[in-house]
Amino acid sequence: MYHLLRPLLFQLDPETAHDLTLRVLRLSSHLPITNYFLQRLFAIDDPRLEVEAFGIRFKNPVGVAAGYDKNGIAVKGLSALGVGHIEVGTITRLPQAGNPRPRVHRLVSSQAIINSMGFPNNGVESLKIERGAARVGVNIGKGKDTPLERAAEDYCDLLQRVHAAADYVAINISSPNTLNLRQLQARAILEKLLRAVTQTRNALTPRVPLLIKIAPDLSEGEIDDVIAAAESSGLDGIIATNTTVSREGVPHYAKNLAGGLSGAPLRERSTEVIRYLAARTRLPVVGVGGITCAADALEKIDAGATLIQIYTGLIYSGPALARQINHEILQIVH
Repeated sequence: MYHLLRPLLFQLDPETAHDLTLRVLRLSSHLPITNYFLQRLFAIDDPRLEVEAFGIRFKNPVGVAAGYDKNGIAVKGLSALGVGHIEVGTITRLPQAGNPRPRVHRLVSSQAIINSMGFPNNGVESLKIERGAARVGVNIGKGKDTPLERAAEDYCDLLQRVHAAADYVAINISSPNTLNLRQLQARAILEKLLRAVTQTRNALTPRVPLLIKIAPDLSEGEIDDVIAAAESSGLDGIIATNTTVSREGVPHYAKNLAGGLSGAPLRERSTEVIRYLAARTRLPVVGVGGITCAADALEKIDAGATLIQIYTGLIYSGPALARQINHEILQIVH
């Protein structure tokens, strides 16, 4: 059915279409018969799909990446699509509007999106998650107006506020759409930041796993620095990767659009980063970037990802994507 619906959605502004689908998913979660129908249509319950990562059992390895449901309003509806986890956010301490529109651009010929959203969200005080069957991660980020030297204050405060609602917390230091945010990936700054956040985490009960989300544009030396900082500070996993500032694989007209590129052009580079991480750390890796079909997901898993996440692939391939991936995994383990 999605191939019939997609042309209609693509007539709308990308942000408007996205908000509409979230509202529909939220509404469906409040209608038991609709929620039941979605689960019957999309979910696969099979113990062979179960995966353990950072001390948590997931019903399958497929998740929804941060950015899809920024305010956690449709978690239960997304859960009905058969995913094993949903990462909400990015959440900041205070509400923020993000960057001016238009800030989301579809590149249909490339199966890609360029976005310059800038962490628009309602702020941590408004975060109220209605759970479904899927695990829930909360992605946290520095506020736009918080100076870099005070970034740790934002992350520590956010962690204290969200940890009780989260199965894990992801530290986002890799969005290209918040000014200077990626500077936090430098080793000296990163080690100081992560020590502060893990000290806060260690004082909280229950203990929540902490992950860090990194950019695909890091060099091998910079990735090594991230690994060293993550391991020495006691983090539990690495999410690879965020969007890229590269414009390889996009039409000429899109090369000067501001923001991060996601979707099919990112697939190869994100897989390279996953493979590099898996060869150099025992920390679980969550693979995200360019997954538009089951083969893309299996490529990430073969490269060393324990879990994978989808976002842009949902926009182009539709809500059955998680089912298709899980079905293909079962064909392999059969």
